[in-house]
Amino acid sequence: MEFRPVLNALMRNKTGLLLIVLQVAITLAIVCNSVFIILQRIEKVNRPSGMDEANLFTVTSLGFASDFDLPGTLRQDLDALRSIPGVVDATTINSVPLSQGGWSEGLSDQPDSVPQDKRKREGSAIYMVDEHGANTLGVRIVAGRNFNAGDVSGRTKDDKGSLHSVIITQALADKLFPGGAVGKTLYSSLPGKDGPVTVVGVIERLQAPWVGWDKVEQAMLVPQYDHGEFDASSSRYLVRTEPGRRDEIMKEAERKLGEVNSGRIVRGLRSIEEVRGESYRQDRAMTVVLTTVIFSLLAVTGLGIVGMVSFWVTRRIKQIGTRRALGARRFDIRRYFMIENLIVVGIGIALGLLLTYGFNLWLMKHYELPRLAWYYAPVGALTVLLLGQLAVFGPATRATRVSPAVATRTV
Repeated sequence: MEFRPVLNALMRNKTGLLLIVLQVAITLAIVCNSVFIILQRIEKVNRPSGMDEANLFTVTSLGFASDFDLPGTLRQDLDALRSIPGVVDATTINSVPLSQGGWSEGLSDQPDSVPQDKRKREGSAIYMVDEHGANTLGVRIVAGRNFNAGDVSGRTKDDKGSLHSVIITQALADKLFPGGAVGKTLYSSLPGKDGPVTVVGVIERLQAPWVGWDKVEQAMLVPQYDHGEFDASSSRYLVRTEPGRRDEIMKEAERKLGEVNSGRIVRGLRSIEEVRGESYRQDRAMTVVLTTVIFSLLAVTGLGIVGMVSFWVTRRIKQIGTRRALGARRFDIRRYFMIENLIVVGIGIALGLLLTYGFNLWLMKHYELPRLAWYYAPVGALTVLLLGQLAVFGPATRATRVSPAVATRTV
């Protein structure tokens, strides 16, 4: 079949042609970028945190009694939590990973006295724990050692404690010390201005509290008890349980802490799975919304093609009957409309490819999204093309049922 008669017929229906072309182009651009964003969000939500999330929970203590002793109560609480049957370990912690709230610090491989262009500097999340911190979190130490009791000191508003050692994540180690971090010196304001600390261990992975941070894999464990640097009455604990016993031990932990000291409020009892769910709630919601938009657009585009081709078939009843009378087979009639639709959708795809990359450049500029991978556009184009052919098949099949006698009814 020659394309010229098909093009001539299409040019007699310019309005319908333009509407379908624009609809296909816009659908392709939105679908490609939406699928890209959805996959980015799914990857983000499912990335591992490095913790034993399924068996972890956190609980907060807030003292109100006039004689409330934070350092003494903190140690009593840890002893009580670790004594509960089914508890693997427990630690104090200043902030919870993935919780969207915490403390960060700038770290350098050289002191401030060294010119800025000669020293590396990286941001890191800070988790203050004791010697049980790594085991409680369930992180894996891949180099060096864990903290011991002698490493841990207390920290208050006026006294930074005796901080000498830290454990950092592999991602942070790769940035600051590519050749190996254990035994190297870090400089930060944690032990005092421009104070040095030694890296004694490297853990495989631990994420920062802020799930949208571009340095989310950069974190550091600091061996210190927070004895009221910011709040002289509150403390937070992280508890790891045996598999399958988390929920029952959460209730027992709340009861146990209430027995240890009645001059405080025990609150904020949450599993880490719940913390993760709340932090990634917007990402999951966006995935659902974009998925709905994709299927809605594809459905509207498909129905638009069905409606337009049905209209064209109705207007060409006599023409179809004449062709049938001249010997055209049913296959020829169906092929005509499918080729016609192929041309229309093809023009829409060509325009849609330009819109797809233009939309992606706009998202990169305003929302810091990465560049669209090359294969999204051809896969999206093929999907829209198949959708168009599927949509036209029904009206084209109805056109094949037109009798040759129709050609003579109005003569």
